[in-house]
Amino acid sequence: MTLVDSLRPLPNLRVLVTAGAAGIGAAVARAFHDAGARVHVCDIDRSALDRLTREVPGITGSMADASVPGDVDLVFDDVQGSLGGLDVLVNNAGIAGPTGAVEDIDAADWTRTVEVNLNSQYYFARRAVPMLKRSQSNPVLIAMGSVAGRLGYPLRTPYAATKWAIVGLAKSLAIELGPHGVRANAILPGTVEGERMQSVISARAASLGSSVEAVREEYLKKISLRRMVTVDDVAAMALFLCSPAARNVTGQAISVDGNLEYL
Repeated sequence: MTLVDSLRPLPNLRVLVTAGAAGIGAAVARAFHDAGARVHVCDIDRSALDRLTREVPGITGSMADASVPGDVDLVFDDVQGSLGGLDVLVNNAGIAGPTGAVEDIDAADWTRTVEVNLNSQYYFARRAVPMLKRSQSNPVLIAMGSVAGRLGYPLRTPYAATKWAIVGLAKSLAIELGPHGVRANAILPGTVEGERMQSVISARAASLGSSVEAVREEYLKKISLRRMVTVDDVAAMALFLCSPAARNVTGQAISVDGNLEYL
């Protein structure tokens, strides 16, 4: 295998992407499929799931709320049936959570953010790890975090708290699983162009009493490259982390953010 060849994931990897029917998850799922992997996704959105599996017939899918352990168990029944094992878990499920001062955040909104963003990471990891340990294909667990997992984020405390926790989880799993040949890394996307980011900007504008245009410009000024990243930028990092070239990359929290300087 040449060095250039080692930059590509091995063919026929068995990959599970949570919340994989839209956004970053769908970009990651499509990228792995294009690279020759066998891909299964789960998602809470039936219409998005049906659209993805219709557009990319080789990808299989399951309906699931990633924060519900029973749903997660059913996903792994489907994974075993469709893939027969697992080489890569991309723990991607997450929500933006509420925007507001900590004293104004409803406890139910805080709890829901923790359930989806953090608890789901545990539910999927505990089921995936025994399968990853049996893999002979450079197995890896990727935890999708956020640049908010390395920076403070005013008015978004539930989101930031869960993303910092995801980094700690990934680093701890790298130590725990390393002796079994399983790698664990976190990807920390920055400001990702798309509908979700537009919603975040709109919510922040409303919270600050500012215009959407002003808040968007505020975000861009914080990025060294003065541009948002794309879902494909994030998917490319996921592919690299699953390539032979990354066989000694573990326990890392890797930002894909154009160098977001502060939030």
